[in-house]
Amino acid sequence: MELLTDDIVMGESPRWHDGRLWVSDWGRGLLLVVSADGKTEVAATGKGAFCFDFLPDGRLLVVTEGRLLAGEPFGPLEPYADLSGLGVSYWNDIVVDGRGNAYVGALGFDFGSGASFAPGAVALVRPSGEAVRVADGVAFPNGIAVSADNGTLILAESYGKCLTGWDIAADGTLSGQRVWAALGDGVPDGICVDATGAVWYADVPNKCCVRVAEGGAVLDTVTLDRGAFACMLGGSTLYVVANQWGGVGNTGDGRVFMTPAPAPLAGWPGS
Repeated sequence: MELLTDDIVMGESPRWHDGRLWVSDWGRGLLLVVSADGKTEVAATGKGAFCFDFLPDGRLLVVTEGRLLAGEPFGPLEPYADLSGLGVSYWNDIVVDGRGNAYVGALGFDFGSGASFAPGAVALVRPSGEAVRVADGVAFPNGIAVSADNGTLILAESYGKCLTGWDIAADGTLSGQRVWAALGDGVPDGICVDATGAVWYADVPNKCCVRVAEGGAVLDTVTLDRGAFACMLGGSTLYVVANQWGGVGNTGDGRVFMTPAPAPLAGWPGS
């Protein structure tokens, strides 16, 4: 693994867009663009922990405090959708598919305060801004991705130690819930899909990123010196956002690492 940048406090939610890597710095409430030489540029500001992706027209779509905000990179963000009426809270990762549908996971409990576990949910936000719950009973939903054919949603359930799959209907709703890959002792966080249909998942406690096929066969593993919070392919390079993890409130010293990958990016989050 090669260090790309350490100009980050607590990194999360990497995305590859317009030929560049974009990363949310939860420690400073910034959305950063990282150049090939490791220099960073602020593209947007947020409040604390926030995840993001890009709409098909290139606008940013940011999850913050139960709302989705949208806007041009380096410009102001405006209200896009309200998730507060869906009966679940503590929204986390997001993916926008090739049809402009956004899927957002909700933890269902206040992990940061040490609250007792409660099952989470997944919401669909259509391009119209309509938001509906499309899955329930998930165990700490984290990374979320969609296959290249827009046909499968894959969710990292950190507490379930698995990747869960659903079939996506033409209207964006989900059916056919199944274990896409059981991960043994793996604790999946941020994920991305490659051109073979395999999924890379980041793992905080095991300090690694793992590439798995549907069914759970391990194809590749890269190890780090700190927790891997999320990963993203950019072309045939794997980018890993990693932080020191000492529990809630004791996280930081962020890094972005990179390494060659056996297959390029496909699906969503995507380019």
